[in-house]
Amino acid sequence: QVQVVESGGGVVQAGGSLRLSCTASGLTFAGYAVGWFRQAPGKEREGVSCMSAFGRITDYAAVKGRFIISRDNAKNRLYLQMNSLKPEDTAMYYCAKYSGDFCVAAGPGNDYPYWGQGTQVTVSS
Repeated sequence: QVQVVESGGGVVQAGGSLRLSCTASGLTFAGYAVGWFRQAPGKEREGVSCMSAFGRITDYAAVKGRFIISRDNAKNRLYLQMNSLKPEDTAMYYCAKYSGDFCVAAGPGNDYPYWGQGTQVTVSS
């Protein structure tokens, strides 16, 4: 059974930090691109950051310099370190695995086949 589970979300004040984790069972992250996405209320889902199978990072949203994606293939885990959080970062955050080894162009990630249920991040001002 394939399962992708995110954790680490919560409520934090502006300027604070959170570290999201994603773990998977029934599938492997090694050899594939994996990414973080988010969806705020009333908005379309958007890509946040992606890491290719080779470790190349692509930041999609306005998170450059604040968010850092990393992966541990041995543990089959993906992480997102979020620093200097802003109220506009408030959203449900999702982990997803792509079917290829490279990160695709920015977008809602509709072509990613494997998704978690999400973890809520709320940043208060």
